Amino acid sequence: MMFRHVINLAVLGVVSVASLTRCNSTEDHLQDEPTPYGPIPTTAQLNWHEMELYCLIHFTPTTFQNKEWGFGDASASLFNPPRFDANQIAAAAKAGGFKGLISVAKHHDGFCLWPTKTTDYNIANSPWRDGKGNMVKEFADAARKQGLQFGVYVSAWDRNHPQYGNPEYADAYREQLRELYSNYGELFTSWHDGANGGDGYYGGANETRRIDRATYYEWEEKTWPITREMQPTAVIFSDIGPDVRWVGNEKGIAAETSWATFTPVAPDGGKPAPGHIDGQFLGSGQRDGKYWIPAECDVPHRPGWFYHPEQDDQVKTPDQLFDLYLNSVGRGAAFNLGLAPNTEGLLHPNDVASLKGFGEKLTKTFAENLAFGASFDASNIRKGNKKYFGPANLLNDDRYSYWATDDDVTQPELIIELKAETTFDLIRLRENIKLGQRLDSAWVDVWQDGSWQPLAMATSIGASRLIQLDEPVTTERLRLRLFAPVAVALSDFGLFKIAEVDFALQGAARTRADRSLWRVMAGPLRGSDPVLAVDGKPETFWLTNEVDLPVPISVDMGKLETITGIGYLPRQDGNPVGLVSRYVFETSMDGSDWEIVTRGEFSNIAANPILQYVDFGKAVQAHYFRFSIDAVANVTSNRSAVSIAEFEVYGN
Repeated sequence: MMFRHVINLAVLGVVSVASLTRCNSTEDHLQDEPTPYGPIPTTAQLNWHEMELYCLIHFTPTTFQNKEWGFGDASASLFNPPRFDANQIAAAAKAGGFKGLISVAKHHDGFCLWPTKTTDYNIANSPWRDGKGNMVKEFADAARKQGLQFGVYVSAWDRNHPQYGNPEYADAYREQLRELYSNYGELFTSWHDGANGGDGYYGGANETRRIDRATYYEWEEKTWPITREMQPTAVIFSDIGPDVRWVGNEKGIAAETSWATFTPVAPDGGKPAPGHIDGQFLGSGQRDGKYWIPAECDVPHRPGWFYHPEQDDQVKTPDQLFDLYLNSVGRGAAFNLGLAPNTEGLLHPNDVASLKGFGEKLTKTFAENLAFGASFDASNIRKGNKKYFGPANLLNDDRYSYWATDDDVTQPELIIELKAETTFDLIRLRENIKLGQRLDSAWVDVWQDGSWQPLAMATSIGASRLIQLDEPVTTERLRLRLFAPVAVALSDFGLFKIAEVDFALQGAARTRADRSLWRVMAGPLRGSDPVLAVDGKPETFWLTNEVDLPVPISVDMGKLETITGIGYLPRQDGNPVGLVSRYVFETSMDGSDWEIVTRGEFSNIAANPILQYVDFGKAVQAHYFRFSIDAVANVTSNRSAVSIAEFEVYGN
């Protein structure tokens, strides 16, 4: 066969010479390319950057308890969604423009959504599908049916496993990864939460267990190598990477200046590990970071990550999702939206409608690059080679063709003559990140009244930069000024007009009891004014004195109330001091005899300080209530201040 091929080349001499010429030309082009600057992404990271946005699905027995985190003690018999439809969920994500689905195969409660051999606490011991179901497989199949890539989330912390904290559990955790890497096709990500250690059921021990996060899982020695070997296409996410880092908040927002390069550092100077790092640069990255570890911006579609019926009217709107897109993907990061199926096993109609509206907004906004047809006048083109390095490459659909300058030209200018007067309010810039993140900043000027006037600027361009203008601008002429320490390699320039879409939520808000007669009995707790906890202003908060825990706070509601639930809003100023994590709620008719109505925890409150709503599941009559704080987030001692932005109770 090789011999025949050579003969054909000899017969078709003209064609073969042309082919050789093209090969030589390509080789010359590669030789002329700018040298990569700093760390560069792997093939798996490039795929992740190109995806831009994907969804994370939280669904465990926790859903059926109306809790945010499960303690690990819920019976597997709770998990039985009668109308579960992975295709409905995947289709809704696809309609929203998302490119991938991540199944939370195991959350911190330890319940596994596949029939694992590593623990009895798994879906095979639930009544769903008569114990023969595999929800991870159904999610994987549905994702691929919709043309989406698939990934898995496997919590390292396991609040159910009796061996958690011992070497036996770490081995079981790695075996769980092997099972998931073996049976569900090619994965685009393996997602690992930073939460590790704390209160849990632990097989009935009901205790607190701590582990050394830097050594317990042997990430680099034993755990990450499993991913590299079995799923080489998957990027590994944890709060420090090694491939994708957490942005440092659960608001879905990257820093205005956001570098894809990062150097993980442990706060104590020791070995960095997930959940054990200096978070100073999580949001921004570092200009001189040693590794390509871009940020992922995760945020739930609702206030909480799990489904809560009282949040049905609090789904993020298409406009809110678009703003998050601009502040995540538009800052070189990725957008990971948390979806929460209800107890039926479906997304609520509000969630579906919101995703559809967001997808329509994305499609309409980016349907046409209004810069198409423009002509360019560049101050420099690398080697004078317009074909490979000219600015015309900015308007094609190839993210890796680019305009480049000579090595000594690090502050070039580009005059852009639009084909006609054009109105836009969104600018997109991208670099060819195969050559690193090179640009320090970019400035866009508009020609007005016979001179150049500043219009917009941005730092840290990277994989994608979206600049939303304060108001639409109409012009025929723009100037782009770039600043870098090396030759530039810009791959995209786009102008767009943000589209409008219609959207309306279904459902009504809860009925909140009148607080005008309330009196907070603070006692030694006092600190700042207790009235701030019931003033109806979420931006204010009552911060108590530092006191020994547990400590009760009593409220005289001024009259008899019929209540069905309570709400605790943590302080909203970003300061984590005093956030309540465990509580007991009691009621009384006379202020003397108290009855416990509910007790529990406000999990994940430090990372996601939203309104914590607790539904009693029944109506309770009371004149007084007492809220006892058993523990405060991020505090290991029994002494702390307490902060309360708002107390609420709800009626029918």
